[in-house]
Amino acid sequence: MYEQLSHSILNEILDQLKPEITEKELSYFYTRLGANFYSLFSLFQQLYGKRYDFKPQLLKLVEVMARQYILRSPELKKIDLAREKDFNWFLSQKWVGMTLYADGFAENLPDLAKKIDYFSELGVNLVHIMPILECPKNASDGGYAVSNYRKIDEKVGDLTDIQTIAAEMKKRDILLVLDIVVNHTSNEHEWAEKARYGNQKYQDYYYIFNNREIPDMFEQTLPEVFPQTAPGNFTWDTQMAKWVMTVFNNYQWDLNYQNPSVFIEMLDILLFWANQGIDILRLDAVAFLWKKIGGSSQNEHEAHILLQLFKDCCQVTAPGTLFIAEAIVAPLEIVKYFGEDAINAKECEIAYNATFMALLWDAVATKNAKLVRQGVKNLPDKLERATWLNYIRCHDDIGLGFTDDDIIQAGYEPRSHRQFLLDYFSGKFENTAAKGLLFGQNPKNNDARISGTLTSLIGLESALEEGNQSKVDLTIKHILLLHSMIFSFGGIPLIYYGDEIGTLNDYSYMGNLSKANDSRWAHRPKIDWQKAKLRHKNGTIQHTIFTALQRMIKIRKEISAFGDFNNRDLIDLSNDNLLAFLRIDILQDNNVVVIGNFDASYQYLNLGEIASNRFIINDYSEIIDLYSGESPTLFKEQLVLSPFRFYWLCHKLRDSYN
Repeated sequence: MYEQLSHSILNEILDQLKPEITEKELSYFYTRLGANFYSLFSLFQQLYGKRYDFKPQLLKLVEVMARQYILRSPELKKIDLAREKDFNWFLSQKWVGMTLYADGFAENLPDLAKKIDYFSELGVNLVHIMPILECPKNASDGGYAVSNYRKIDEKVGDLTDIQTIAAEMKKRDILLVLDIVVNHTSNEHEWAEKARYGNQKYQDYYYIFNNREIPDMFEQTLPEVFPQTAPGNFTWDTQMAKWVMTVFNNYQWDLNYQNPSVFIEMLDILLFWANQGIDILRLDAVAFLWKKIGGSSQNEHEAHILLQLFKDCCQVTAPGTLFIAEAIVAPLEIVKYFGEDAINAKECEIAYNATFMALLWDAVATKNAKLVRQGVKNLPDKLERATWLNYIRCHDDIGLGFTDDDIIQAGYEPRSHRQFLLDYFSGKFENTAAKGLLFGQNPKNNDARISGTLTSLIGLESALEEGNQSKVDLTIKHILLLHSMIFSFGGIPLIYYGDEIGTLNDYSYMGNLSKANDSRWAHRPKIDWQKAKLRHKNGTIQHTIFTALQRMIKIRKEISAFGDFNNRDLIDLSNDNLLAFLRIDILQDNNVVVIGNFDASYQYLNLGEIASNRFIINDYSEIIDLYSGESPTLFKEQLVLSPFRFYWLCHKLRDSYN
């Protein structure tokens, strides 16, 4: 009955489409719309069904999808068809990513276009360019306060530049990722400006209030995102003489998705960028999309409905385009951003594995794998047609996003252990080599997060200051250990620009008034391309790290067991300093055991601990390390691991990757 109603309404909508739409070739569009409309209609009705303008808004939604389909190029439509046919294409082990700032990695977009060879040289075939849309100069939040969703910030280039980059990357089978900030706009966006001057239509695009009654009600339960620099969740606008919800910074106005016009505007923006050749859209701050009194206004059920609706609409117009959920939330919450279907991702196909990242940093500080093992054991299962982005560092701070229960089960007291980690990475703990900085300190509960580059946090900066070559060499092994984990865990590994050549903290931000209060700029460096050239010179740090990662990437791409098909089993070991898991090869039956030593001293384990019916060891001499191409170090039945050593072990019958 309900399905019949939806198709009846669909027929009404199709009859009302304007000739400039219906006269175009729309066969694939109509097929996909018919296949997705029942779900699309149901979701739209859940959110907006009680509104007087429900049907006109639904018609407007379909018109937007149709117009953007008409604008989609034949080349992109061909890619759509190929990806629909090979629907698990993004789960392959072939993908390796890098995230970067256009004006940090290069001078600007035209300069970045000249450096695409660098990605191919390293083996990277997924490039995430951090926010490049137009923002106010001194109130940009690093690019996340957008004032124009269809214009590139002139300091890095223009739309033609991104189209050129997208076209060149497609020739090389490199995926392009771009940020779309869906939760809020800059207070200088056209919508905000019109709202400020009294236009009621655009005031309804935001959460705007005449007095403090409703804001004060919200404040009782809303947490503060930036308590140190932007306390509170509402800002008084003098021009408008009203209060505006500003959950992040006072210049970022939260969009009101309870208004369907906002949803349709944002869908049009997403499809616009999909039509510029962007393969993957990273949706920023998705956990905050729906606001409710009486809760945190994070991870609300309606936020998931919005994402499902975005995905259904995209499946009709640009089905080859994927979504990344930028939701740095608790492990049990993050998997919900894939969607709660049995198999397919109904919201976002990709999500950040922030828990694994935080667990790896715990292992760096403690020099053991107790908490990382516990956290991985309790990491919720993901859907089959969904994948993780596994990373060590990114543009943002490090939050200690593991649960208190996991900390307790690992043998620690939660509050004191979190304090230890903050002290360790900020250089306050005795004998620490870390050179991190605290970010977002909350004086109410002493909570904080951690800034700094991989190399400075892990101790390379300190080792270089000491002039201690043995420490430098050991720290580089530590860096490679962490990469070996994200390359083999299951998902898409994401290298943060500069890590591949050992870039250290950049303290120059302290002299810039617009950045001085934000320590995250320490790990948003400007690449020194003279130093980057040292990657070709034997004996340099740049060469050692770059070539090691280059090899790691090459080998990863050839190991089908590293594809992400829910094919990882954690292995329980008696040695707490070691982490091990089995990667199951569902295609060729060549399984791989990954083992890492997180201690700065030699460790060993009995090979019987990793043997199973899926990794049978009849003869210890049959085992080979795929990364080194050599047999692992054995003493009788014991596997020996030097400080920060890792192994990717399989049987010798498999070809070695020398």
